[in-house]
Amino acid sequence: MKRRVSLTILIAACAIGASACNPVLRSHGYRYTTQDVPEIIVAEDTESSVLSRLGNPSTRGTFEENTWYYISATRESLAYLRPATRDRRIIAVTFDENGLVSDVAEYGLEDGRVVAIADRETPTRGRELTFLEQLLGNVGRLPTEQFGGEQNLPGGAGGPRRDQ
Repeated sequence: MKRRVSLTILIAACAIGASACNPVLRSHGYRYTTQDVPEIIVAEDTESSVLSRLGNPSTRGTFEENTWYYISATRESLAYLRPATRDRRIIAVTFDENGLVSDVAEYGLEDGRVVAIADRETPTRGRELTFLEQLLGNVGRLPTEQFGGEQNLPGGAGGPRRDQ
């Protein structure tokens, strides 16, 4: 009996451990299957027809305001590891000045590039202080005039002193 209970607990622990290793998939953005590639016809479709077929774009071009981007991505998370992008598809629809589609392009994950971000900082004048120097920097620098008989004029320091 005791052996049966311990075997059941062992099997349950293994099942829980194995289920923790299953990847979690998350889909973001405009989704369509490979068979349902949106049919957008150049020089026939307009902004309104694209809106009715695909909905609002994920984003619009920063410098090319006439370009709409429909972005979809699938990310995979496995246990404690950083999520990885498994699939990415981008449909870029460009319109001319009359609102007609002038170009349609599709990009995938293989078209992307890794951009190295520069982590340089702008240097500041002066020297860098350590933590202790910052913490104890004003110890011993208290002005002795404030504790004596002299008083500052109202409105701040730096003005002439009052005679007493």
